[in-house]
Amino acid sequence: MSDQRAIADAEASHFQPIVRTIGLADLREALISGLADFKAMPTHLIFLCLIYPIVTLVAARIYAGYEVLPLVFPLLAGYTLIGPLVAVGMYELSRRREQGLDISRVHAFDVFRFPAFRSIAILGVILMAVYFTWLAAAWAIYGQTFGGAVPESIAGFAGQVLTTPAGWALIVVGTGVGFLFAVVVFTFSVVSFPMLLDRDVGVMTAVQTSIRAVTANPVTMAAWGVIVAGVLLLGSLPFFVGLAVALPVLGHATWHLYRKVVAR
Repeated sequence: MSDQRAIADAEASHFQPIVRTIGLADLREALISGLADFKAMPTHLIFLCLIYPIVTLVAARIYAGYEVLPLVFPLLAGYTLIGPLVAVGMYELSRRREQGLDISRVHAFDVFRFPAFRSIAILGVILMAVYFTWLAAAWAIYGQTFGGAVPESIAGFAGQVLTTPAGWALIVVGTGVGFLFAVVVFTFSVVSFPMLLDRDVGVMTAVQTSIRAVTANPVTMAAWGVIVAGVLLLGSLPFFVGLAVALPVLGHATWHLYRKVVAR
């Protein structure tokens, strides 16, 4: 299998999938199709089981001591960085529905048996590395801004960030650095993960195709990034309950976006 993957990467130098130019109407259609997939294959209970243990652990850690409080927002913002990996099961369900196959929710875990799982795992490790690098950068920015002081309370920390020049600097610098991380991850992952499920290609071919898709559609893909960030933000507001719907819908919609931007 490793030899076949090497051959696939070698062939990529001579052949690259065709990348189409798409518009805002295509984003709307992708979202509508993603919502239709979710209605046909609801997976919100699975995502609740994934989200709430994490939320509970973070809340318990904050209750035990406030030193982790400055990392809460970076942890949540990291959803946009690891989202493509989390949504792999949704890509598979959308692919199966598209082909008229059985769409039982258990098939979301079929990716573990795919020949491409090794490539998906490699790309997933890269995403996780970027995620932890982002957390380290966020902590470093907080340390430079506030000297690493441990917040005394949640209200005190909020007031410190929202009402002081140092807090405003933290927001501006942190948002800017986070934006750069998000752009990099979005560019190499928006198409690559669904493509690895759909075709027998190597990691480099999938990543190169994703980069080409973004550079060929800069305005449309930027709009998609804003939509993703906005939906995740809205899903986070009611104590993260909405993420159980937002994450799978965006996952399904991303599959349909891939179908629109990369020719079969």
